[in-house]
Amino acid sequence: MSDFVPRYYAIEQALRSRIASLEPHAPLPSDAQLCAEFGVSRMTARGAMQRLVQEGLVYREPGRGTFVAPARANRTASHILSFSDEIRRRGGTPSSRVVERGRRAATADEARKLGVSEVFVLRRVREADGTAVALETAVFPAERVAGVLDGDVEQASVFETLAGAGHVPSAGRAAIAAEAANPEDAKLLGVKRGQPLLVERRLIHDANGVPLELTESRYVGTRYGLDVDFDVELPS
Repeated sequence: MSDFVPRYYAIEQALRSRIASLEPHAPLPSDAQLCAEFGVSRMTARGAMQRLVQEGLVYREPGRGTFVAPARANRTASHILSFSDEIRRRGGTPSSRVVERGRRAATADEARKLGVSEVFVLRRVREADGTAVALETAVFPAERVAGVLDGDVEQASVFETLAGAGHVPSAGRAAIAAEAANPEDAKLLGVKRGQPLLVERRLIHDANGVPLELTESRYVGTRYGLDVDFDVELPS
């Protein structure tokens, strides 16, 4: 059996060990420093680091260097869980910045899915430990949530607020896609225009099966992930 280990893999594993002991945003060696330390070409060093970038363990800033990425907020795709609960479960502090809140006429798609002509819109930048993770636009039937979401929605969980008012989020259906960050995403989330985002669009019903919330969440892929539970279907 061969004990040969590709150089890029050895560098990658060495970096993983270092990253585990470093704080988020700590600087990492440059490609030139990796070349000198491991005696490899710049292409090999860059390839090892790029694999870690793709996994969301590190991030690059042109002209500044490569840094340890904050731990991603993950949730299981098959379960409804509020963003606040997701972050708290991994030991973080959730918060939000409201960028839009108020009533307006429903779009054709909103009217069809929620069954109303007027909606209440709550648009927030969702943060974990002060770092922007997602731009979330939640739309509710205006009459059902009248007065319910007028209070604190920056620190409080909207799911908990709705449940406290008798509107218990119970089940839903979501579609997930990859999309490029648009100019507004770039501005509000602090990413580059065109950077890949994980976009989730979901419709949530209450305990009585009545549509309660239509939401689009635009997640920064390097700061958020989905874990998936699944069954294996064997051939019959």
